[in-house]
Amino acid sequence: HVQLVESGGGPVQAGGRQRLSCAVSGYDNRHCMGWFRQAPGPEREGVARIYTGSLGAAYAASVKGRFTISLDNAKNTLYLQMNNLKPEDTGMYYCAAESSPLRCTREDFGYWGQGTQVTVS
Repeated sequence: HVQLVESGGGPVQAGGRQRLSCAVSGYDNRHCMGWFRQAPGPEREGVARIYTGSLGAAYAASVKGRFTISLDNAKNTLYLQMNNLKPEDTGMYYCAAESSPLRCTREDFGYWGQGTQVTVS
């Protein structure tokens, strides 16, 4: 039974920082993990992804230089450190995981958490 549980969201002032965590269980052969966010509206945006073997990471242009994704394989926990937060960073943040390298490249993740709300004002 795969579970991804996010934590660490909440209200924060513009210019501030926040760290999100995602605890993963029941999914040992994941190839990549990522963070996505959804503001009010239909589009979900990929924020960052990281490859579990190489720990190589990729970021959306809108967060590059401000956000850092990291993975502690020993703790099965994914993190997203968010600095210099802006109101446009507001949204529901989701953790996701995937075992297929091709789907990782396409940001087509198979397993998702329930999300944690980040509100920047």
